[in-house]
Amino acid sequence: MSGPSKPSASASVPLRFALVGCGAIAPTQAQALQELPGLALLTHCVDLDSSRAEVFAAKFSLKVATWAAVLADPAIDVIALCTPSGYHGSLAAEAFRAGKHVIIEKPLEVTVAACDALLAAQRASGRRLAVISQHRFDPASRTVRRLLDENALGRLIAADVRVPWYRTQEYYDSGDWRGTWALDGGGCLMNQGVHTVDLMLWLCGPVREVYARTATAAQERIEVEDLVCATLSFSSGAIGTLFASTAAYPGFPVSLAIHGTNGSAVIEGDELKTLAIKGSETISGPAASDHAMQVATGGTKSAVKNAAAASQNLTDPVGWKWGDAHRAQFADFINSIREERPALVEGEAARAAVALVQAIYESARTGLPVSL
Repeated sequence: MSGPSKPSASASVPLRFALVGCGAIAPTQAQALQELPGLALLTHCVDLDSSRAEVFAAKFSLKVATWAAVLADPAIDVIALCTPSGYHGSLAAEAFRAGKHVIIEKPLEVTVAACDALLAAQRASGRRLAVISQHRFDPASRTVRRLLDENALGRLIAADVRVPWYRTQEYYDSGDWRGTWALDGGGCLMNQGVHTVDLMLWLCGPVREVYARTATAAQERIEVEDLVCATLSFSSGAIGTLFASTAAYPGFPVSLAIHGTNGSAVIEGDELKTLAIKGSETISGPAASDHAMQVATGGTKSAVKNAAAASQNLTDPVGWKWGDAHRAQFADFINSIREERPALVEGEAARAAVALVQAIYESARTGLPVSL
């Protein structure tokens, strides 16, 4: 018996999206998709809470549909999943069997086993998969990736990752799935910190061993951690530290510092804050990004301008605001479907982030180092 027909990937026709789960991140995704005319057309939304779906549909001029209806609709090419994390695997598997491509809000799933089952369903379907890790698309991240590719920082020796966020008790009380192992998959590291974990792995390479401690220090009525500290040994030989929390009042910007034998780069709050390269002046603030691009491109003004525009991948390359990286990631995913290539953040990469988070939890549970 033949399977579902393959969704259209014509370069001249926008891919039609249905968004499933109309919660906190859904408006960002909807706005990003609607800012990609010619590439994407968001047509439907789905939510178990019908009143929430109606409000969301009215705001973004969508049709409210059921899950069964979007699966059965041959005009819908892609499902964007914004549901609680523990539902990602089962819903994605159904979407793949229905012949849809799928893009999933982070994390891929809440356990490595669930990730593997989801990836098996994706491979059997022949459809494309991506996971939202939009910070890979930030100009600062892409600039540092380019510096590393050019060996401008020398051999990587250390990384320092900090996610000192704050969430109120009301945040955790707002949904019965929040702060649970079954549906959230963890606390400050799996839910909030996984973005930076993915970015660290993309920039620094795989981790060989972890040693960690976790605590539930400030929140009540949750099963998971709101504080984690870990030491990391990278496969490259570099070492690292990782701190994440949702109890660090009042909350501070995420930072990722990368240190090499010839220099260091510090990303803070999604911007390149500091760049120091041996033999050059240490530069902080907005000038650091310009200097980094000069180093990576050979220094000509035209090369810097062209590389900056390419790294942002924006329909409007002036400025950078919340949601622009989501738009860039959706554009990459749509183009991966059209070009029949993996997306920048495909399933195996997202699995690696979940595997590292799980290893950190295992180390904290046992009090022992855990190898990956």
